Amino acid sequence: MYRAPVREVRFVLEELLGAQRLAASGALGDYSNELAQSVLEEAARFAENVLEPLNRPGDVQGARWTENGVVTAPGFREAYQQFVAGGWPALGAATEFGGQHTPRVLNSAVGEFWGSANLAFKLGPMLTHGAVHALELCGSPAQKRTFLPPMVRGEWTGTMVLTEPQAGSDLGQVRTRAVAAGDHYRLFGQKIFITWGDHDLTSNTIHMVLGRVEGAPPGVKGISLFIVPKVLVGADGSLGARNEVRCLSIERKLGIHASPTCVLAFGEKEGAVAYLVGEPGRGLEYMFIMMNSARLSVGSEGYAVGERAYQRALEWARTRVQGKPRTAPGPVTIIQHPDVRRMLLTMKSQTEAARALTLYGAFQFDLAEYDASEQVRTAARARGELLTPIIKGWCTESGNEVAAIGLQVHGGMGYIEETGAAQYVRDVRITTIYEGTTGIQSNDLIGRKLARDRGAAMSALLAEMERDLGAIAGSDATLETVRKSALEAVGLLARATRSLLESLASEPQRALAVSVPYLKLCGYVAGGWLLARSAAIAAGRLDGNEREFYAAKVRTAAFYAAQVLPTAAALARVVESGGASVIGTDPALL
Repeated sequence: MYRAPVREVRFVLEELLGAQRLAASGALGDYSNELAQSVLEEAARFAENVLEPLNRPGDVQGARWTENGVVTAPGFREAYQQFVAGGWPALGAATEFGGQHTPRVLNSAVGEFWGSANLAFKLGPMLTHGAVHALELCGSPAQKRTFLPPMVRGEWTGTMVLTEPQAGSDLGQVRTRAVAAGDHYRLFGQKIFITWGDHDLTSNTIHMVLGRVEGAPPGVKGISLFIVPKVLVGADGSLGARNEVRCLSIERKLGIHASPTCVLAFGEKEGAVAYLVGEPGRGLEYMFIMMNSARLSVGSEGYAVGERAYQRALEWARTRVQGKPRTAPGPVTIIQHPDVRRMLLTMKSQTEAARALTLYGAFQFDLAEYDASEQVRTAARARGELLTPIIKGWCTESGNEVAAIGLQVHGGMGYIEETGAAQYVRDVRITTIYEGTTGIQSNDLIGRKLARDRGAAMSALLAEMERDLGAIAGSDATLETVRKSALEAVGLLARATRSLLESLASEPQRALAVSVPYLKLCGYVAGGWLLARSAAIAAGRLDGNEREFYAAKVRTAAFYAAQVLPTAAALARVVESGGASVIGTDPALL
């Protein structure tokens, strides 16, 4: 049974990040630790009592295509109605459109609970939130008045419609055609891999679609963004005729079976009515608002599924009786075996590190928007942008590893669907692919984020890590070991970064050949830094009422330092000297 880790999340928000400082902003004057706790507890109840019970049945029964549209798995319509009744679609949206103005870091924390309890369900509201955010920033006043209030209320959902059969991740190859028709356009084309592209949860779906105005130049500079409603909307906001948008099929997938992944046809006859967002040719720029928001959300999905896999593995290990250790008189529960405890600690520590890093990254964007100091805002934005590909790439790769370890804890029973462990392996697998594969994230990290300022934002982060770790003091031997291990890893990352920058300047292909190891190195080191900070906070609070909670924080950080963080040394070595083995290999030899 899933239990949302409310106390773990509160620790990150309140004690590690000090998110309550956001209340100093006039826009977030109502924010407090008490408000955040209330939101988290309500979200936990919904996740545990409504979403979790639908996860397994949704996996087994899945969404179903019909000629009249997609039918969602049993129980999903009722769950979505409760989701809307609880006001959850409004979380984080602008108040002028009916939203609840909450910081991104709290929204990210709540999203973890949805992702752990039922990833297939969570994806729909996530994409709606991204579409709302893009329209808030880029839509015209009329578009905002028409589309945002029903989306914020949850009456309509939103999608992100990018790729096509011939394009894949190369959006410069998008061919969907837009023909001017007075105050709107007519859209013609076919799109694939559209998550929640059709369903029976709401009366309308607002598709955010990439296409080309006739005569636009080839490549990404010719791409524009369009609003294409599933059902046409009148001037008074009422729903009219069905637009020329049709779901041709839904994909048969490895996992997330209850999330319909659609093939959509636009304009099979006269063309789908579409409304241009912003200026022509800036579609990819606008779409990246949605994509970057989604990348942080998908990063959280990686460790969210990992958290659920950990909880199930822990429950199994505490009840499954197998084997007789040398020190025990008879068979014991498998949690008594050292290697099983090692696996559980690996799952726990990597999940906690990923959670801390993701919420830290979301908090940077809050500081960038709300802090009173322009200097702080500028630095926080640069850091949040630097961390986005790391969060998306490393947290999803880590989530895949954690889910696989969870299956291993179950042994042979984990390979049997009835235990539930296998579903997490299947569901989380897509997270390393969504919104750009890990390779795309690592290319973004070194090709854009590092290259644009020659490593200045990374240098600032490394300097802060060193200062934080240098300030950890005390006589506790365990804490000192954690601090030294984290500090050593920061030094490895600094050296690897210098090496990578040299390769980027002299031989970019060599740098690209080690970009994924570099991204993972960044994740492991940043996770070690944040766990060391967490351990230092916890070590000072072992005499209170929550001694066991804080003691576990210290022990988890100690395990990460001893058995996870040493991975940084191997990755640093790859970054510094592994590129030649790739670029020196003729593709014909593969």
